[in-house]
Amino acid sequence: MTIVKLAWASLWNRRLTAFMTILAIALSVTMLLGVEKLRRDARANFANTISGTDLIVGARSGSVQLLLYSIFRIGNATANISWRSYEAIAAHKSVRWTVPISLGDSHRGFRVMGTTVDYFEYYRYASKRKLRFAAGQPFADLFDAVIGAEVAAKLGYRVGQAIVLAHGTGDVSFVDHADKPFKVASILARTGTPVDRTVHVSLQGIEAIHAGWAAGVPLPGRTVSPEQVRQMDLQPKAITAFLIGLETKMALFRLLRSINEYRAEPLLAIIPGVALQELWDVMAVAENALQMVSVTVVVTGLLGMLTVILASLEARRREMAVLRSVGARPAAIFFLFMSEAGLLALVGGGFGVVLLVTAGWVAAPIVESQFGLHVPLALPAATDWMVLAAVVLAALLAGMLPALRAYRLSLADGLTLRI
Repeated sequence: MTIVKLAWASLWNRRLTAFMTILAIALSVTMLLGVEKLRRDARANFANTISGTDLIVGARSGSVQLLLYSIFRIGNATANISWRSYEAIAAHKSVRWTVPISLGDSHRGFRVMGTTVDYFEYYRYASKRKLRFAAGQPFADLFDAVIGAEVAAKLGYRVGQAIVLAHGTGDVSFVDHADKPFKVASILARTGTPVDRTVHVSLQGIEAIHAGWAAGVPLPGRTVSPEQVRQMDLQPKAITAFLIGLETKMALFRLLRSINEYRAEPLLAIIPGVALQELWDVMAVAENALQMVSVTVVVTGLLGMLTVILASLEARRREMAVLRSVGARPAAIFFLFMSEAGLLALVGGGFGVVLLVTAGWVAAPIVESQFGLHVPLALPAATDWMVLAAVVLAALLAGMLPALRAYRLSLADGLTLRI
């Protein structure tokens, strides 16, 4: 214990240099733990976005692409599915429920999704949790809209407020549907998923705003008023994708194969969990690269600590000679330098945890609003403490070099006891 107190006093005597070393270690630990936390939270967010859905069906493309645009609102579909094909598959004896999805419009940077009221009944997230309404009820009128919690919070919307949808999915649109405004019928409770950043309308509402349009543009002289469109047949001709819940899991692979071999049009059915694993495989290279960069930063911080301790050795030979003169053995000098390395790493690691929690508190709302990634505020996980222990152990190993050097110098200086 005396050696540790002496090491602390020695570091305090060189507090400016020690602080800079601690700061370097803290920043490297913050980056290492931060990258690991983002990786875990990203996986948890993706995994919690959809639950209880057995199959997702869309036009034939790639499984990851279908998962991204249908569930995470990332990217766009290459083609649509005919309503006839949707009805045929929905009528299959193994199918318990279906939820059609129509994408392609937006509202002030947020995606608009056309669906049915079954979406609010059957869609599940985070271990089969059901969507809840913070205010209002599901859409009942043709021009009712149900908005996610993030949409309401960022745009300041309330139930009953009028909104205008825009054509296309870009942040800026030059063509909107101002002639057919929608009304906010309800606001969903926060889920921490892309649902929070989605404006939900009925499939018939999607058809209504595109009445008098062709090839994505309004036809000249074909303006259709809201009163006129209510008298029209608004049965969808095509949708973007649909979700399937089965009566029994036994029929999963049989129906999957049947859809993928569907002859009326090229379709793709995917299992959400399998597609998520494919997504992780794609992201593995980037994850490993980030982890390697983080480890390199930590190693750089430890090398900086090693350099500082080694550089101070010559200046501290008088200090070591004094210690020898009062009875300190060479082994005590060795453990003194080891203690200094351990204290620098321990304090730097603790400071790094504080920086990580502070950065998370500041950055969490920004990350959620800009990237849709929910980063919960929490203390480091068990694996993080293991990483911190590994950093301290690596610091002790690195500290052995100056400690051995000090041990040898103390032996040489101890023969003459130069003071």
